[in-house]
Amino acid sequence: MDHGVREPVRRGRARLPDGRHLGWSEWGPADGTAVLLCPGAATSGRLGFGGGLVDAAGIRLIGLDRPGLGASDPDSGRSLDSWAGDVRCLIRELGLGLPSVVGFSQGAPFALALAAHGLVNAVAVVSGSDELAHPRFAGSLTPEVARMVEAVSDDPQSAESDFAAFGSLDSLWEVISTTSAEVDRAVYTEPAFRVAFRRAMEEAFAQGPSGYARDTVLAMGRWPFDLSGITVPVDLWYGGSDTSPVHSPDHGASLARSIPSAARHLLPEAGGALLWTHSDVVLTTLLERAPGTSRAPRT
Repeated sequence: MDHGVREPVRRGRARLPDGRHLGWSEWGPADGTAVLLCPGAATSGRLGFGGGLVDAAGIRLIGLDRPGLGASDPDSGRSLDSWAGDVRCLIRELGLGLPSVVGFSQGAPFALALAAHGLVNAVAVVSGSDELAHPRFAGSLTPEVARMVEAVSDDPQSAESDFAAFGSLDSLWEVISTTSAEVDRAVYTEPAFRVAFRRAMEEAFAQGPSGYARDTVLAMGRWPFDLSGITVPVDLWYGGSDTSPVHSPDHGASLARSIPSAARHLLPEAGGALLWTHSDVVLTTLLERAPGTSRAPRT
């Protein structure tokens, strides 16, 4: 079983106004309903999901490489706001109109930033990292994660250097292997999925660890946008068996209260890999919730 992972059918790079490029990978019909994917930590946008469901639903799924990862040029001083500016340019260049977005794991704040800037019509956060630096999580983080959040708060530059020193394919794979629940390890270590996952990580680290390090600082610091100001539909998907210490400590409960338009879905039997184990319900719900984008499966 490959859990819906396929090789991209199209790949490219969008040129940004400052001369940098933003890399992307794409699945589904070129004229389909546009859905952006903000991938998890230390992976390029080539790790898609949904398999044949994407074609059947007429979805143009576009996985994004954040700056410094995969085919995207680095931007050392980037922020969640500047990321939204980059994606605004990509949307314009690819003629996507008002797409939807999926944010997986560490991709959650990057997806929500797009919503805060009015660039998308709906959001699906799947096993998302939460705003761990928010006071609502004081005392509820694991000691190691609490130390990372504190380090980012005290000295972001030093924390970024520490993350870069740690960041590599092997070190991150070890973290995934040791912190994931058995239900997730069964997905991540399945031979075909493992090959695809590690290939996306190899791409992510092709330029070195700085892109991963910057992502981690941005995700673990305070987010610069007002969650209560997000008005588009937001679906929060969490698995009750997810044991990742860097996903939401309360499985999105307080995040749902912070976003007026949010609907929280807690699947007791699922783990953190539910982007691949429950692709159908994530995509179906996203299309139903996004204004004007619901499409019947193609025959």
